Amino acid sequence: MSEQGAASRQEMFSGTKEVLDKHKFDEKRLADYMEAHVEGYEGPLEVRQFKGGQSNPTYQLVTPKKKYVLRRKPPGKLLPSAHAVDREYKVISALYGAGFPVARTYCLCEDESVIGTMFYIMDMVEGRILWEPLLPGYEPSERRAIYEAKIDTLAKLHMIDYEAIGLGDFGKPGNYFARQISRWSKQYVASETETVTEMNKLMEWLPENIPNDDATSIVHGDYRLDNMILHPTEPKVIAVLDWELSTLGHPLGDFTYHLMQWVMPSGGNSPGTQSLSNADLPALGIPTREEYTQMYCERTGRKNIENIDYYFAYNFFRLAGILQGIVGRVRDGTASNENAAQNAAQVRPLAELGWHYAQRAGAK
Repeated sequence: MSEQGAASRQEMFSGTKEVLDKHKFDEKRLADYMEAHVEGYEGPLEVRQFKGGQSNPTYQLVTPKKKYVLRRKPPGKLLPSAHAVDREYKVISALYGAGFPVARTYCLCEDESVIGTMFYIMDMVEGRILWEPLLPGYEPSERRAIYEAKIDTLAKLHMIDYEAIGLGDFGKPGNYFARQISRWSKQYVASETETVTEMNKLMEWLPENIPNDDATSIVHGDYRLDNMILHPTEPKVIAVLDWELSTLGHPLGDFTYHLMQWVMPSGGNSPGTQSLSNADLPALGIPTREEYTQMYCERTGRKNIENIDYYFAYNFFRLAGILQGIVGRVRDGTASNENAAQNAAQVRPLAELGWHYAQRAGAK
Protein backbone atom coordinates (compact mmCIF):
# COMPACT_ATOMS: atom_id res chain seq x y z
CA MET A 1 0.00 0.00 0.00
CA SER A 2 1.18 3.53 -0.74
CA GLU A 3 2.24 5.87 2.04
CA GLN A 4 -0.80 7.95 1.14
CA GLY A 5 -3.05 4.95 1.79
CA ALA A 6 -1.21 4.23 5.04
CA ALA A 7 -1.58 7.83 6.14
CA SER A 8 -5.31 7.76 5.43
CA ARG A 9 -5.69 4.60 7.50
CA GLN A 10 -3.63 6.20 10.28
CA GLU A 11 -5.96 9.22 10.14
CA MET A 12 -9.07 7.04 9.81
CA PHE A 13 -8.44 5.04 12.96
CA SER A 14 -6.37 7.39 15.16
CA GLY A 15 -7.75 9.76 17.76
CA THR A 16 -11.30 10.42 18.91
CA LYS A 17 -14.62 11.70 17.58
CA GLU A 18 -17.95 12.84 18.98
CA VAL A 19 -19.82 9.94 20.58
CA LEU A 20 -22.08 8.20 18.04
CA ASP A 21 -25.80 8.62 18.76
CA LYS A 22 -26.27 4.85 19.19
CA HIS A 23 -23.43 4.76 21.77
CA LYS A 24 -24.46 7.80 23.87
CA PHE A 25 -25.38 7.48 27.53
CA ASP A 26 -26.10 9.65 30.59
CA GLU A 27 -22.68 11.23 31.27
CA LYS A 28 -23.82 12.65 34.63
CA ARG A 29 -24.56 9.12 35.88
CA LEU A 30 -21.11 8.00 34.77
CA ALA A 31 -19.45 10.97 36.50
CA ASP A 32 -21.30 10.14 39.73
CA TYR A 33 -20.20 6.50 39.45
CA MET A 34 -16.57 7.50 38.89
CA GLU A 35 -16.70 9.85 41.87
CA ALA A 36 -17.61 6.85 44.03
CA HIS A 37 -15.46 4.10 42.44
CA VAL A 38 -12.39 5.54 40.66
CA GLU A 39 -9.52 6.36 42.98
CA GLY A 40 -8.29 9.92 42.47
CA TYR A 41 -11.10 10.94 40.09
CA GLU A 42 -11.83 14.67 39.90
CA GLY A 43 -14.33 16.13 37.43
CA PRO A 44 -15.67 17.74 35.37
CA LEU A 45 -15.89 14.93 32.83
CA GLU A 46 -15.84 15.12 29.03
CA VAL A 47 -16.62 11.94 27.02
CA ARG A 48 -15.20 11.25 23.53
CA GLN A 49 -15.30 8.06 21.42
CA PHE A 50 -12.22 6.45 19.87
CA LYS A 51 -12.27 6.14 16.08
CA GLY A 52 -10.54 2.73 15.95
CA GLY A 53 -12.67 -0.20 14.84
CA GLN A 54 -13.33 -1.94 18.15
CA SER A 55 -16.32 -4.25 18.46
CA ASN A 56 -16.62 -3.09 22.08
CA PRO A 57 -17.35 0.68 21.99
CA THR A 58 -14.39 2.46 23.56
CA TYR A 59 -14.43 5.97 25.01
CA GLN A 60 -11.89 8.53 26.14
CA LEU A 61 -12.84 10.11 29.47
CA VAL A 62 -11.18 13.51 29.83
CA THR A 63 -10.83 15.27 33.19
CA PRO A 64 -8.73 18.33 34.07
CA LYS A 65 -5.94 16.23 35.61
CA LYS A 66 -5.89 13.00 33.56
CA LYS A 67 -7.56 10.86 30.92
CA TYR A 68 -9.17 7.45 31.31
CA VAL A 69 -10.51 4.83 28.89
CA LEU A 70 -13.91 3.14 29.19
CA ARG A 71 -14.77 -0.06 27.33
CA ARG A 72 -18.33 -1.34 27.33
CA LYS A 73 -20.50 -4.05 25.87
CA PRO A 74 -22.35 -2.67 22.85
CA PRO A 75 -26.09 -2.21 23.20
CA GLY A 76 -28.46 -4.53 21.31
CA LYS A 77 -28.74 -8.24 20.47
CA LEU A 78 -25.40 -10.04 20.96
CA LEU A 79 -23.99 -13.54 20.57
CA PRO A 80 -23.97 -15.21 24.03
CA SER A 81 -20.19 -15.32 24.64
CA ALA A 82 -19.23 -12.18 22.71
CA HIS A 83 -18.11 -8.82 24.10
CA ALA A 84 -17.12 -10.21 27.51
CA VAL A 85 -15.65 -7.01 28.93
CA ASP A 86 -15.57 -8.62 32.38
CA ARG A 87 -13.03 -11.14 31.02
CA GLU A 88 -10.97 -8.30 29.53
CA TYR A 89 -10.99 -6.56 32.91
CA LYS A 90 -9.88 -9.73 34.68
CA VAL A 91 -6.93 -10.49 32.40
CA ILE A 92 -5.71 -6.88 32.20
CA SER A 93 -5.87 -6.48 35.99
CA ALA A 94 -3.90 -9.70 36.54
CA LEU A 95 -1.28 -8.87 33.91
CA TYR A 96 -0.80 -5.33 35.26
CA GLY A 97 -0.06 -6.83 38.67
CA ALA A 98 2.50 -9.15 37.03
CA GLY A 99 4.38 -6.26 35.40
CA PHE A 100 3.21 -6.99 31.86
CA PRO A 101 2.60 -3.87 29.70
CA VAL A 102 -1.12 -3.14 30.00
CA ALA A 103 -3.10 -0.19 31.35
CA ARG A 104 -3.92 0.06 35.04
CA THR A 105 -7.58 -0.83 35.68
CA TYR A 106 -9.84 0.95 38.18
CA CYS A 107 -13.24 -0.71 38.26
CA LEU A 108 -15.65 -3.09 36.56
CA CYS A 109 -19.30 -2.03 36.61
CA GLU A 110 -21.81 -4.84 36.11
CA ASP A 111 -24.76 -2.57 37.00
CA GLU A 112 -26.38 -1.88 33.62
CA SER A 113 -28.42 1.00 35.03
CA VAL A 114 -25.35 3.29 35.00
CA ILE A 115 -24.74 3.58 31.22
CA GLY A 116 -26.93 0.79 29.81
CA THR A 117 -24.37 -2.05 29.55
CA MET A 118 -21.49 -3.53 31.55
CA PHE A 119 -18.22 -1.54 31.35
CA TYR A 120 -14.78 -1.08 32.89
CA ILE A 121 -12.44 1.87 33.30
CA MET A 122 -8.66 1.92 32.94
CA ASP A 123 -5.85 4.42 32.50
CA MET A 124 -5.34 6.18 29.17
CA VAL A 125 -1.77 5.23 28.15
CA GLU A 126 -0.16 7.96 26.04
CA GLY A 127 2.04 6.80 23.16
CA ARG A 128 2.01 5.72 19.50
CA ILE A 129 -0.54 3.41 17.89
CA LEU A 130 0.72 2.48 14.42
CA TRP A 131 -1.81 1.13 11.89
CA GLU A 132 0.48 0.31 8.96
CA PRO A 133 2.75 -2.76 9.42
CA LEU A 134 5.26 -1.55 6.82
CA LEU A 135 5.89 1.46 9.11
CA PRO A 136 6.18 4.21 6.48
CA GLY A 137 8.30 7.14 7.60
CA TYR A 138 10.62 5.05 9.80
CA GLU A 139 14.25 4.11 9.24
CA PRO A 140 15.11 0.40 8.72
CA SER A 141 16.83 0.21 12.13
CA GLU A 142 13.74 1.72 13.80
CA ARG A 143 11.45 -0.76 12.06
CA ARG A 144 13.54 -3.69 13.18
CA ALA A 145 13.60 -2.46 16.77
CA ILE A 146 9.79 -2.12 16.78
CA TYR A 147 9.38 -5.67 15.44
CA GLU A 148 11.81 -6.98 18.07
CA ALA A 149 9.81 -5.19 20.79
CA LYS A 150 6.59 -6.78 19.45
CA ILE A 151 7.95 -10.32 19.56
CA ASP A 152 9.64 -9.79 22.94
CA THR A 153 6.26 -8.76 24.36
CA LEU A 154 4.35 -11.71 22.87
CA ALA A 155 6.98 -14.18 24.08
CA LYS A 156 6.81 -12.62 27.56
CA LEU A 157 3.03 -13.11 27.60
CA HIS A 158 3.34 -16.78 26.62
CA MET A 159 5.95 -17.43 29.32
CA ILE A 160 3.87 -16.01 32.21
CA ASP A 161 2.78 -18.53 34.86
CA TYR A 162 -0.95 -17.93 34.50
CA GLU A 163 -1.86 -19.86 37.67
CA ALA A 164 0.57 -17.83 39.77
CA ILE A 165 -1.16 -14.55 38.78
CA GLY A 166 -4.67 -15.82 39.46
CA LEU A 167 -5.73 -16.81 35.92
CA GLY A 168 -5.94 -20.57 36.43
CA ASP A 169 -9.68 -20.37 35.74
CA PHE A 170 -9.44 -17.99 32.76
CA GLY A 171 -9.97 -20.84 30.29
CA LYS A 172 -9.75 -24.60 30.02
CA PRO A 173 -6.17 -25.87 29.69
CA GLY A 174 -5.78 -28.34 26.83
CA ASN A 175 -7.79 -29.11 23.68
CA TYR A 176 -7.56 -25.46 22.64
CA PHE A 177 -7.72 -26.02 18.89
CA ALA A 178 -10.65 -28.44 19.15
CA ARG A 179 -12.62 -25.92 21.21
CA GLN A 180 -11.73 -22.97 18.98
CA ILE A 181 -12.58 -24.83 15.76
CA SER A 182 -15.95 -25.78 17.26
CA ARG A 183 -16.59 -22.21 18.40
CA TRP A 184 -15.76 -20.53 15.10
CA SER A 185 -17.55 -23.23 13.08
CA LYS A 186 -20.74 -22.55 15.05
CA GLN A 187 -20.35 -18.78 14.63
CA TYR A 188 -19.67 -19.18 10.91
CA VAL A 189 -22.73 -21.37 10.37
CA ALA A 190 -24.92 -18.98 12.39
CA SER A 191 -23.65 -16.01 10.36
CA GLU A 192 -23.38 -17.70 6.93
CA THR A 193 -24.61 -15.60 4.01
CA GLU A 194 -23.36 -17.73 1.09
CA THR A 195 -21.87 -21.20 0.59
CA VAL A 196 -18.05 -21.23 0.69
CA THR A 197 -16.93 -24.77 -0.14
CA GLU A 198 -13.46 -24.32 1.37
CA MET A 199 -14.91 -23.29 4.75
CA ASN A 200 -17.00 -26.46 4.79
CA LYS A 201 -13.91 -28.53 3.97
CA LEU A 202 -11.88 -26.81 6.70
CA MET A 203 -14.62 -27.36 9.29
CA GLU A 204 -14.44 -31.07 8.49
CA TRP A 205 -10.63 -31.45 8.15
CA LEU A 206 -9.24 -29.22 10.92
CA PRO A 207 -10.68 -31.03 13.98
CA GLU A 208 -9.47 -34.41 12.66
CA ASN A 209 -5.85 -33.31 12.18
CA ILE A 210 -4.86 -31.28 15.25
CA PRO A 211 -1.09 -31.56 15.99
CA ASN A 212 -0.09 -33.46 19.11
CA ASP A 213 1.38 -30.49 21.04
CA ASP A 214 -0.87 -29.47 23.90
CA ALA A 215 0.96 -26.50 25.48
CA THR A 216 -1.11 -23.92 27.40
CA SER A 217 -0.46 -20.23 28.04
CA ILE A 218 -2.34 -16.95 28.21
CA VAL A 219 -3.13 -16.05 24.60
CA HIS A 220 -4.12 -12.60 23.39
CA GLY A 221 -6.13 -13.80 20.40
CA ASP A 222 -5.63 -10.74 18.17
CA TYR A 223 -1.99 -9.75 18.65
CA ARG A 224 -0.92 -7.23 16.03
CA LEU A 225 0.79 -3.85 15.69
CA ASP A 226 -2.33 -1.70 16.00
CA ASN A 227 -3.42 -3.46 19.20
CA MET A 228 -0.49 -2.04 21.15
CA ILE A 229 0.77 1.34 22.29
CA LEU A 230 4.43 2.10 21.72
CA HIS A 231 6.49 4.48 23.84
CA PRO A 232 6.31 8.01 22.30
CA THR A 233 9.97 7.91 21.21
CA GLU A 234 11.46 4.50 22.05
CA PRO A 235 10.91 1.09 20.37
CA LYS A 236 9.14 -0.24 23.44
CA VAL A 237 5.63 -1.67 23.92
CA ILE A 238 4.07 0.16 26.88
CA ALA A 239 0.52 -1.27 26.65
CA VAL A 240 -1.15 -4.14 24.78
CA LEU A 241 -4.80 -3.41 23.99
CA ASP A 242 -8.01 -5.23 23.03
CA TRP A 243 -8.09 -8.43 25.10
CA GLU A 244 -11.59 -9.40 23.94
CA LEU A 245 -10.44 -12.75 22.47
CA SER A 246 -7.96 -13.58 25.24
CA THR A 247 -8.16 -16.91 27.06
CA LEU A 248 -5.97 -19.80 28.16
CA GLY A 249 -4.96 -21.40 24.90
CA HIS A 250 -2.17 -22.65 22.72
CA PRO A 251 0.77 -20.25 22.34
CA LEU A 252 1.46 -21.47 18.78
CA GLY A 253 -2.09 -20.61 17.75
CA ASP A 254 -1.48 -17.08 19.04
CA PHE A 255 1.96 -16.73 17.48
CA THR A 256 1.00 -18.10 14.06
CA TYR A 257 -2.05 -15.79 13.97
CA HIS A 258 0.39 -12.91 14.47
CA LEU A 259 2.65 -14.43 11.78
CA MET A 260 -0.15 -14.43 9.17
CA GLN A 261 0.77 -10.94 7.99
CA TRP A 262 3.85 -12.45 6.35
CA VAL A 263 1.71 -14.79 4.20
CA MET A 264 -1.50 -12.76 3.85
CA PRO A 265 -2.27 -11.74 0.23
CA SER A 266 -1.80 -8.02 -0.29
CA GLY A 267 -4.78 -5.73 -0.64
CA GLY A 268 -6.66 -6.39 2.61
CA ASN A 269 -7.52 -3.24 4.52
CA SER A 270 -9.43 -4.59 7.51
CA PRO A 271 -7.43 -4.73 10.75
CA GLY A 272 -5.65 -8.08 10.82
CA THR A 273 -5.65 -8.54 7.04
CA GLN A 274 -2.89 -6.12 6.02
CA SER A 275 0.06 -7.85 4.39
CA LEU A 276 3.85 -7.91 4.37
CA SER A 277 3.97 -10.57 1.66
CA ASN A 278 4.99 -8.44 -1.34
CA ALA A 279 7.42 -6.11 0.45
CA ASP A 280 11.22 -6.12 0.31
CA LEU A 281 11.52 -6.83 4.02
CA PRO A 282 15.36 -6.85 4.30
CA ALA A 283 15.52 -3.41 2.66
CA LEU A 284 12.85 -2.12 5.05
CA GLY A 285 14.58 -3.58 8.10
CA ILE A 286 11.60 -5.83 8.89
CA PRO A 287 12.47 -9.43 9.85
CA THR A 288 11.53 -12.12 7.34
CA ARG A 289 9.00 -14.74 8.38
CA GLU A 290 11.84 -17.20 9.05
CA GLU A 291 13.80 -14.67 11.13
CA TYR A 292 10.74 -13.66 13.12
CA THR A 293 9.86 -17.29 13.81
CA GLN A 294 13.41 -17.91 15.00
CA MET A 295 13.21 -14.86 17.30
CA TYR A 296 10.03 -16.26 18.87
CA CYS A 297 11.54 -19.73 19.31
CA GLU A 298 14.67 -18.31 20.96
CA ARG A 299 12.59 -16.26 23.41
CA THR A 300 10.30 -19.16 24.36
CA GLY A 301 12.80 -22.03 24.41
CA ARG A 302 11.49 -23.85 21.33
CA LYS A 303 13.79 -25.45 18.75
CA ASN A 304 11.39 -24.80 15.87
CA ILE A 305 7.71 -24.87 14.99
CA GLU A 306 6.49 -28.09 13.42
CA ASN A 307 3.13 -28.29 11.60
CA ILE A 308 3.18 -24.58 10.70
CA ASP A 309 0.99 -25.21 7.62
CA TYR A 310 -1.72 -26.63 9.88
CA TYR A 311 -1.57 -23.56 12.11
CA PHE A 312 -1.86 -21.26 9.09
CA ALA A 313 -4.85 -23.27 7.82
CA TYR A 314 -6.49 -22.95 11.23
CA ASN A 315 -5.82 -19.21 11.49
CA PHE A 316 -7.12 -18.39 8.00
CA PHE A 317 -10.24 -20.39 8.87
CA ARG A 318 -10.56 -18.55 12.20
CA LEU A 319 -10.15 -15.10 10.64
CA ALA A 320 -12.71 -15.96 7.94
CA GLY A 321 -15.07 -17.02 10.74
CA ILE A 322 -14.51 -13.76 12.65
CA LEU A 323 -15.18 -11.64 9.54
CA GLN A 324 -18.27 -13.70 8.65
CA GLY A 325 -19.50 -13.08 12.19
CA ILE A 326 -19.25 -9.32 11.55
CA VAL A 327 -21.18 -9.76 8.29
CA GLY A 328 -23.83 -11.68 10.22
CA ARG A 329 -24.06 -8.93 12.85
CA VAL A 330 -24.62 -6.38 10.07
CA ARG A 331 -27.34 -8.63 8.63
CA ASP A 332 -28.95 -8.82 12.09
CA GLY A 333 -28.68 -5.06 12.60
CA THR A 334 -26.23 -5.16 15.54
CA ALA A 335 -23.08 -3.86 13.81
CA SER A 336 -22.07 -0.81 11.81
CA ASN A 337 -22.45 -1.20 8.06
CA GLU A 338 -19.33 0.83 7.13
CA ASN A 339 -17.03 -2.06 6.21
CA ALA A 340 -19.56 -4.88 5.85
CA ALA A 341 -19.15 -5.38 2.12
CA GLN A 342 -15.36 -5.37 2.48
CA ASN A 343 -15.49 -7.98 5.26
CA ALA A 344 -17.88 -10.17 3.26
CA ALA A 345 -15.61 -9.99 0.22
CA GLN A 346 -12.63 -11.27 2.24
CA VAL A 347 -14.27 -14.41 3.67
CA ARG A 348 -13.96 -16.54 0.54
CA PRO A 349 -10.29 -15.63 -0.25
CA LEU A 350 -9.32 -16.31 3.37
CA ALA A 351 -11.09 -19.68 3.31
CA GLU A 352 -9.38 -20.56 0.03
CA LEU A 353 -6.00 -19.71 1.54
CA GLY A 354 -6.84 -21.78 4.60
CA TRP A 355 -7.63 -24.77 2.38
CA HIS A 356 -4.38 -24.17 0.44
CA TYR A 357 -2.38 -24.51 3.68
CA ALA A 358 -4.49 -27.49 4.75
CA GLN A 359 -3.53 -29.20 1.48
CA ARG A 360 0.12 -28.36 2.15
CA ALA A 361 -0.39 -30.06 5.52
CA GLY A 362 -1.77 -33.19 3.82
CA ALA A 363 -5.47 -32.51 3.31
CA LYS A 364 -7.06 -34.21 0.27
